[in-house]
Amino acid sequence: MSAVANPATVGECLRVGAGFSQGDRNWIAEQFATLDARLAGFHADATELEVSVKDREARGQKVTLECWIAGRQKIVTTSTEEDLHAALNDVRDDLRRKLNDAKTRQEPRNNKHLRDIPQPQGDLDPLDEDPARADAETV
Repeated sequence: MSAVANPATVGECLRVGAGFSQGDRNWIAEQFATLDARLAGFHADATELEVSVKDREARGQKVTLECWIAGRQKIVTTSTEEDLHAALNDVRDDLRRKLNDAKTRQEPRNNKHLRDIPQPQGDLDPLDEDPARADAETV
C-alpha cells in the first residue's frame, strides 16, 4: 500500500450521533485512539466514523459504531454491554478486527481476481530451462 498524504485519524473522522453530546466526543476519541494506526492507510477526506448509543445508561443500552471508507462497504459494529466504557471498547475492538479482515480479503492470496492476474516474470535465462527438456521431464 502506498503512503497516504492525509491519513485518517479518529480525531479527524469521528462524529457523535444519538445519545452522545459534543462534550463526550473528546473522551470517546481518546478511547478509540488505538484505531489511528489501522485508519492511517486510508485518506482522511474519504473516511468517516460515527458512534451512537440507544437507551444510554439503561439496561438495554446498545452502542453502535459505523465506519464509511470510500470504495468499501460500510462496516457496522454493535455492543450491548451495560457499562458504557466496556461497550465503547467492544465496538472499537470489533471495528479493528473487521478492518483487518477487509484488508486481508483484498490481498492477492485471498482474492481470486487479483490472484488470477498474471504477475510479470523476470527474464528467463535460456540456459536455465530448455523447453524440450522440460517436455521430456513431464512425460
